[in-house]
Amino acid sequence: MKKVRIGTRGSQLALYQANVVASFLKRRFQDLELEIVKIKTTGDKILDSPLSKIGDRGLFTKEIEKALLDNEIDCAVHSLKDVPTELPPGLALVAFGEREDVRDVFISPDKRRLLEVEKGASIATSSLRRRSQLLHLRSDLTLVDVRGNLQTRLRKLQENGYAGIVLAYAGVKRLGMLDKVSEVFNTDVILPAVGQGIIAVEARHENYEIREFLAGYNSRESEIAALAERAFLRHLEGGCQVPIGVYSSFDDLTITGLVASLDGEIVIRESVKLDREKPEESGNVLAQTLLRNGADKILEQIRASAN
Repeated sequence: MKKVRIGTRGSQLALYQANVVASFLKRRFQDLELEIVKIKTTGDKILDSPLSKIGDRGLFTKEIEKALLDNEIDCAVHSLKDVPTELPPGLALVAFGEREDVRDVFISPDKRRLLEVEKGASIATSSLRRRSQLLHLRSDLTLVDVRGNLQTRLRKLQENGYAGIVLAYAGVKRLGMLDKVSEVFNTDVILPAVGQGIIAVEARHENYEIREFLAGYNSRESEIAALAERAFLRHLEGGCQVPIGVYSSFDDLTITGLVASLDGEIVIRESVKLDREKPEESGNVLAQTLLRNGADKILEQIRASAN
C-alpha cells in the first residue's frame, strides 16, 4: 500500500483522533500517502432526539463501516465507546490506542461542583448511564438531554443557562478544554462507558497490511480492557438504551460494572478479577454476577418500557 484512506466522522474531536492515527503512520512510514475521509453518520444527522430514542446499533459507525466494506476507505478511526459489540461480517477492530483518562467531568459556568449546585438544577447529558448515576447521587436534579459535538454541547450549556454538563475527560482533554472543568468524577462515583478513552481502528478482516502498519500503535492494556468491557456489554445486550457502566483497572486487576434503573434509585455494582490472559471471560463473569444480583430485573423493566 502506498496510500491509506482513513475514514472518520467530521467533528473536531473525531478529526483529532483520526490525525493521531495518521501522525503515527506518517512517523513510521514516511513515504506513505495519507488521506482523511470525512463521513457523516446517522448520529451526526439526527440531533433533535435522545440517543436512547433513536436506537444505538451503529448510530455513529454504520455509514463508515459501509465505506470500509465498499473499499472506499482502508481503515476507520472511532471512539471505542461508539462501536457496537457486534461488527458487520468482514470487519475487525485491528488496533487500540493507549487509553486516556476514563473518567467523566463536570463543567459548570461558575465553576461549582455537582454537590454545590442548587436543588432542582438543570444538568445536561445525552447519556442514560450518566443520567442514572447522577440521579443516584442527587435525585433532586433535573436532567436535560443535549446532543451534538462537544463544542455544540458546551455552547448549549451557555445559551440555555444550565447549571452544568457532564462530559468525558478524554474528549475535553483532546480538544484542550481542561481549563473549563469544575470537577472530575472518580470511578467510584461515576463509572465510565465501555471503552471510554480508547481510540480504536477498524479495518477489513483480510487487510493484513493495515494490521502490520498499526501493530506498533496497539496498546496491549487497551486491548485487554476493550475485550473485557465489550464482552461484558455483549453479555448484557446493552447499549445507549440501558444505563450500564464498566471500568477495567490494571492497578488492582479488577473489572467493575454496574447496571442502574433509569431513575437512579437502584444501582447494582460489582467487581471481579480481571484476567489479562482471558479478558472476555472476565467480562462475562462480571455480567453474570450482576444478573444474579438483580440486574436481570432492571434490564427486563427497561426493555419492557421501551416497547
